[in-house]
Amino acid sequence: MAQPPSKRALTFLFLTVFLDLLGAGILLPIIPYLVRQFRTDATTIGLLSTSFSAAQFVASPVLGVLSDRYGRRPILLLSILGSAFGYFLFAIAGSLPVMFLSRIIDGFTGGNISTAQAYIADVTPPEDRAKNFGLIGAAFGLGFVVGPAVGGFLAGISVHAPAYGAGLLGLFTAALGYFVLPESLAPELRQQKPFQWSELSPVQPLIDLFRRSELLYLLGAVFVLNFAFSGLQSNFSLFTLVRFQYTPQENAWVFAYIGFLAAFVQGVLVRRLNPILGEQKIATMGMALLIAGFLGVAFARNTSDLLVAIVGVAGVGFASTAYMAMLSHKVSAREQGWLLGSTQSVLSLTRVGGPIYAGAVFDAMGVGAPYWTGAIMLLLAMVLGWVGTAKE
Repeated sequence: MAQPPSKRALTFLFLTVFLDLLGAGILLPIIPYLVRQFRTDATTIGLLSTSFSAAQFVASPVLGVLSDRYGRRPILLLSILGSAFGYFLFAIAGSLPVMFLSRIIDGFTGGNISTAQAYIADVTPPEDRAKNFGLIGAAFGLGFVVGPAVGGFLAGISVHAPAYGAGLLGLFTAALGYFVLPESLAPELRQQKPFQWSELSPVQPLIDLFRRSELLYLLGAVFVLNFAFSGLQSNFSLFTLVRFQYTPQENAWVFAYIGFLAAFVQGVLVRRLNPILGEQKIATMGMALLIAGFLGVAFARNTSDLLVAIVGVAGVGFASTAYMAMLSHKVSAREQGWLLGSTQSVLSLTRVGGPIYAGAVFDAMGVGAPYWTGAIMLLLAMVLGWVGTAKE
């Protein structure tokens, strides 16, 4: 361990993740409005989301290997600067290809959260890691709640202002880190063995994961659940624009409402209900709410219908938390880090495929199609979860 954890370092890591999610959240309400300068179909918006996630999927092992060899600090700061550059490029994009390039750059350098977690693991004793990882989770949730509201406010100035705001946040975070963040990985602890190309494969963790037959059904439930939900996230602003003619500001407040409900479920209700109901019942309750929420969104005819349906969508906080907990029970203590890291690769794939699917069915079958077909997928996920827990 290079040094004991400092409050300044932990505060910076909290700010890094918060500002990173704030920057991403700022863009959510305005992406369809910017893309519609060039194309109006939902598939293009889905592909734009996919380009970011695919780049992040490919780059995650690269950033991990580089941070093991050269230290956390330079990789963390460079990734923040890369994201800032991507946001500025998105703001000034005069064509659709440049817009795609900006999201790919942001995806390739968007390793802030995983690098921050590695930093915490370097400087924190094992008994304190859960507490400090909780800081990262809190920053993640808070950034998603605040970001869309800030994006909606800035969109009142200009539809390009949120992207500029996200870029400025990135520059501020990088400058702050340069002055307050020490290196956490001492030179003698860095990776010294010869480099191997296999270390950069984003596919190998998936192969290793799916070789474990005891994990397959729950992994399937997690995959299908997040595939459907990532489609909702990428497509929702366009859905409300087409069906309700929402402005960026109105979309921003709806996203903030979603984020608040999700944070309340994960931060308050799950912790209180889990000891009473247990993980299996929590998962079933969450999936039932989520299915009802997707159907409610699909057939909503006014804002009141939509806001009620979103309460059901917040059931994702119950289901996703319970499934991850049940997965963790199926491996030993020594395999927890491997399981969580590999599962992140699975989630990255859902963020690649989900937006493409949602955009395609939106264009081909109507504005509600991503949600009522998503409800069918969620029913499948519920069945897979039941089978996976029955096999324990």
